[in-house]
Amino acid sequence: MAKSEERIDKWLWAMRIFKTRTISTEACKKGRVMIDGVAAKPSRMIKPGDTINVRKPPVMYSFLVKALTENRLGAKLVPEYMDNITPQSELDLLEVVKISGFVDRRKGLGRPTKREGRELSRFKEDTCDDGWDFDFDLDDEDDEE
Repeated sequence: MAKSEERIDKWLWAMRIFKTRTISTEACKKGRVMIDGVAAKPSRMIKPGDTINVRKPPVMYSFLVKALTENRLGAKLVPEYMDNITPQSELDLLEVVKISGFVDRRKGLGRPTKREGRELSRFKEDTCDDGWDFDFDLDDEDDEE
């Protein structure tokens, strides 16, 4: 039996946009979820044909509701229930952030992982190795006098 309306927080969780329903509810409470351009509370009901915008920094995803379900779906079934209509410019922004993420770490993220450290070392070697030796010995100047 197909439902005609469903809670937004439950639908976002069922469509695998958020890992847990609690995270989905929190995103709604923080104003990161909009239905047809209006901020949505977690209990807001949606119906097929609604456009949902979800802000997951740095990208604003857009989804078109095709059908409703209250059960969490397998990833292969999700396209039957929604269309991802996120503009390509937003998806490109995500790729840029992924590429530059290890170079521009925000304060408070802790130490780089082992992988990020290796990538940072490779980046530094490729861009800074121009043959110059910057290891100056200042004590040599005193010996010449």
